[in-house]
Amino acid sequence: MIALRTNEEIRILRKANQIVAEVLTVLADRVGPGVTTKELDELAEQLIRDMGAIPAFLGYRGYPNATCISVDEVIVHGIPGSRRIGQGQIVSIDVGALYQGYYGDAALSVGCGKLDSQRQHLLDTTDRALARAIAAARPGNYLEDISRAIQETCEAEGFSVVRAFVGHGIGTAMHEDPQIPNFVTGHRGPKLKAGMVMAIEPMVNLGGHDVKVLDDNWTAVTADGLPSAHFEHSIVVRDGEADILSAAPRRAWGRRTD
Repeated sequence: MIALRTNEEIRILRKANQIVAEVLTVLADRVGPGVTTKELDELAEQLIRDMGAIPAFLGYRGYPNATCISVDEVIVHGIPGSRRIGQGQIVSIDVGALYQGYYGDAALSVGCGKLDSQRQHLLDTTDRALARAIAAARPGNYLEDISRAIQETCEAEGFSVVRAFVGHGIGTAMHEDPQIPNFVTGHRGPKLKAGMVMAIEPMVNLGGHDVKVLDDNWTAVTADGLPSAHFEHSIVVRDGEADILSAAPRRAWGRRTD
C-alpha cells in the first residue's frame, strides 16, 4: 500500500529532509585528503542531534553508525571508520534523520580535490540521472518512467546501474512501498499520484553492475573494484513538477537535466 501524504505530513517530512540536507552540505565541505570517514560520521551525528532529530541509520537493522560513507569502489553502506580519504577519490555520503516520527533520507557524491576525467564524468552523469528521474515523477506517469530515465541516462554514457539496491518510498518508516529500481524491469509498476513520497537514488558504476558485500554484511563494493557514485533525494509527487524535500540551498544536486 503506497501512502498519499497530507500537507501536514509533508511539512514534517520537509523538516526531516532539510536536516539531512544541511548535514550533507556540511560534511561535503569537510571532505579532504587525510580526513577519516569516522570523523565525518561523528560530526554528522552531532549535527543531527543538535537540530532536534535522531540519526535514523544508527541501530537500523543493527547498523553501527549514523551515516554511510562510501569511498571510490564502495557503492553504498560504507561503515565509517579509520579509512582516510585520498586525493582524487569519490566520497559518497548517505544521511538519514528521524524527526517527529517521520524520516528524511538523501545522499550525494563529491570528489576529494580534483577528480580525473572518468570519475568526474561518472559524478556528473549520476547527478543528471537523478534530475531526470525526478522530472519523470509526475502524476499520470508510472514508476517505470523513473527507472527508465536513470538507466537510459547512465547507459548512454557507458556506465552501469546497480541492480542489487533500489530506491524506496519513505515516510513513517525508512523503507516503504514502492521499491524504485534504477533500471527497467519490464513491469510498469504503480501509476504515480500526487502525495506519494519517495527516495530516488541512482547508484552508478564506472565498470560493471555486479556487487560484492564484504564480511561485515553491510559494505557493498563493485565486483571489479572500479569507482561508483550515489546521489539521492527524497521527493513528493505534486501536480506538475515534483517537490524536492531534501533540496539544499547551499549545495545543489539532482537539478541538471541537460
